[in-house]
Amino acid sequence: MTIWEHLAEFRTRLIRSVLAIGLGMVIGFFLYPYILDFLKQPYSDLTGKTTFLTLDPLEPFATRLKISAYVGFIIAMPVLMWQLWRFVTPGLYPHEKRYAIPFVTSASALFVFGAAIAFWTLNPALQFLQQMGAGQIDSFYTIDNYVTLIAYMMMAFGGGFEFPVLLVALQIAGVLTPRRLLSWWRHAVVIIAIVAAVITPSGDPISMMALAVPMYIFYLVAIAIGFFLARHSRQGSGEPRPQPDTADSPR
Repeated sequence: MTIWEHLAEFRTRLIRSVLAIGLGMVIGFFLYPYILDFLKQPYSDLTGKTTFLTLDPLEPFATRLKISAYVGFIIAMPVLMWQLWRFVTPGLYPHEKRYAIPFVTSASALFVFGAAIAFWTLNPALQFLQQMGAGQIDSFYTIDNYVTLIAYMMMAFGGGFEFPVLLVALQIAGVLTPRRLLSWWRHAVVIIAIVAAVITPSGDPISMMALAVPMYIFYLVAIAIGFFLARHSRQGSGEPRPQPDTADSPR
């Protein structure tokens, strides 16, 4: 593929991804009442309130659009992962292309799992943050701030849980080796702790630990998968990696 063909391929994948997100947004827009009722459960458990505070007449509608966009992204996740895989496929060995279904399935499942962990930690995180007021602050959350916190938490955890997929992909591509990753485990502990502290929106230690511990476990699991794949790899067979065509190459 020439550079122009790569750009055309990227445009096609991008358009399909946007259409998938748009369809998911439509679904999320109509499911908004049920989704909001589910999301407000930690807030209700903590404060005993069943309604939110708003200071802007446009905020309810803007929040509905925001939740629809987040839901659309989550629904479209398998399509997004598939489009990403199809975009990088031309540069892979034929035997590497068979990992398409495991890649899409694992990436989508880990993102949803991470989002679920984020929602599960929301209640203790809010309790910790409320305790910082020493019992002298009554909490009244606006719908936009509350939904934004949940969305950022889910995106952060979902993105963090993609960590093993990235490591395995780099090992398959030959960029990293399991032995090298294993030798970096001490550095990984520090880096993962820093990353968890930076990307966790709430900043509380409960959420940071809930993200950092699984990421380190995933680091070790990715190394184990790398050793397994290296043992069964066929790269030693002399199979050349596909090369992009040049303008003078025969068609």
